Amino acid sequence: MNVQEAVHRKRAVRQFADRPLADDDLAAILEAGRRAHSAKNRQRWSFILVRDRERLAQLATLGPWCGHVAGAAAAVALVTPDPRLPGAALSITWDLGGAAAQMMLVAWERGVGSCPATVYEAERARELLGYPDDQHCEFMLSFGYPADPDELTRPNREGGRRPTEELVHLEAW
Repeated sequence: MNVQEAVHRKRAVRQFADRPLADDDLAAILEAGRRAHSAKNRQRWSFILVRDRERLAQLATLGPWCGHVAGAAAAVALVTPDPRLPGAALSITWDLGGAAAQMMLVAWERGVGSCPATVYEAERARELLGYPDDQHCEFMLSFGYPADPDELTRPNREGGRRPTEELVHLEAW
């Protein structure tokens, strides 16, 4: 599968098979995040890999749409300086989005499903994950082999994305 094909076919997976991820799959996913673009090469991210079932269940309670984390083989908490603090660079969020996208695409290429989760309870996340006070975690990614392997080859749904002509403006709006 090439990158364009992975981008076209990738979908969110929220139901995972009950088996661990292979170490080489996890290593490739984390390396994809590490190699992501970064403004001025600052690399202002850290990744906390979680595989412990009890901790995954706890992370699944950090927001109303985090439930899929409980059934994942692994989750990666995406930790950065808080981009909302005075003087913080907006590029932190740009960089983190790129790292997350690359991790999810490499996972898909390797037959691993993923889904992002928004953390609504930041202080509880800090208690569970132990990152320093000057860091912030607003997003996690769940990873696992899909419970239904057909998810990897199922065609995209009709109407799932806005048409290109609605999104692209030539030369100006």
